[in-house]
Amino acid sequence: MTDLLAARAQMAMSLGFHILFAVAGMAMPLLMVIAEWRWLRHGDKAALELAKRWSKGTAILFAVGAVSGTALSFELGLLWPEFMRHAGPVIGMPFSLEGFAFFLEAIFLGLFLYGWKRLSPWIHWLSGLGVWIMGMTSGAFVVCANAWMNTPVGFDLQGGEVIAVRPWEAMFNPAAFSEVLHMLIAALESVGIAVAGIHAWALLRTPNSRLHRMAFGIALLVGGTAAVAQPFSGHISADHVAHHQPVKLAAMEGHFHTARGANFHIGGWPDVAAREMRGSIEIPYLLSLLAFSDPNAEVRGLEAFPRDTWPPVPVVHVAFQLMIGIGSLLAAVALLFALLAWRRRALPTDPWLLRLAVVCGPLGLIALEAGWTVTEVGRQPWIVRGFLRTADAVTPMPGLIVPFLVFSGLYAVLGVVSLGLLRRHLFASTTYEDEGGADAVA
Repeated sequence: MTDLLAARAQMAMSLGFHILFAVAGMAMPLLMVIAEWRWLRHGDKAALELAKRWSKGTAILFAVGAVSGTALSFELGLLWPEFMRHAGPVIGMPFSLEGFAFFLEAIFLGLFLYGWKRLSPWIHWLSGLGVWIMGMTSGAFVVCANAWMNTPVGFDLQGGEVIAVRPWEAMFNPAAFSEVLHMLIAALESVGIAVAGIHAWALLRTPNSRLHRMAFGIALLVGGTAAVAQPFSGHISADHVAHHQPVKLAAMEGHFHTARGANFHIGGWPDVAAREMRGSIEIPYLLSLLAFSDPNAEVRGLEAFPRDTWPPVPVVHVAFQLMIGIGSLLAAVALLFALLAWRRRALPTDPWLLRLAVVCGPLGLIALEAGWTVTEVGRQPWIVRGFLRTADAVTPMPGLIVPFLVFSGLYAVLGVVSLGLLRRHLFASTTYEDEGGADAVA
């Protein structure tokens, strides 16, 4: 393994691990404040117990996310010194604001965890709301910094050095809105669907548990609503990529040849050597329509760009197909649950629907990882598009395979410990069984 490949593998592993805990910190607080709101409005003891369990789970995920996020900050400086030298002065503000939001989130979480008997009920609820707002804000600032790497603005170059930094322009760069919107919705969708899957599995084991039925309903409401909204956000993101990163769009679609009325590919494998798509289903004109809102618009193919600026086309295409395929499936499942709930005027908990929810549980997180693969790998060979190549930003330090193996072990241990702690807190013995089968979320 070359040093560049080892550095990229370590960064990819660290980001892939950290993002799971980051989105949990963005979405889990919303679930716990909804549960506490139900307790405050209806005096439902199962809702109180659920809010406490979810708050403990949030604390565990927050702690692990803090550890993995700290490791990432060190890796940025140690593995990518040239990136930090050039980009640090430009995107320092969103990173600083992210730290500020993170500490506020920690303060609000401390108030929520230890304020059950020390704060008035609604002040306690507001502290939980603060955890959610600061978690979402923290994530938004980080994504602004990442968006700048895709559309770098807010600075001038003189002799290869960054001068005249305009931090507000850099933070609110052209990609910021579409990336932040897509990421915030993805956090709610992936975590909501995952939590719904966990409690659907618990309901299959304990069908009379009001606590798990309520948890399933709340999580499904949050995750399902986000799943239905995400395709609209995805269209906004695709429109931005088409106008600002056309080579990434071409790689996402395996679109090799410039054409008007370009076809949209479903599935298939991009044969880079032959510069053709193999085995895909083609929908005429759809790519032009989605990218430019015009079925006859011209979409530039990969051949329109220098070969050394192409990202790894097969990786980007497969990740993109995985993301939109799962996203479409989750939106359809969410609409199915909504239709059945509307017709029955109650939360549908048929065993086959619960099994479907269990199967869908991890899919949102898989789509999340696939989406970040599209974003990051699709930008290659640039670490800052059009300005700094990844190969020029890596540290010259040899032997990077050793820290890669060490961090792999660390993340494996953290993952196992986290799962054990979450299982202990989420599936405690109290079930709050129904009296006569009353629906806890009706």
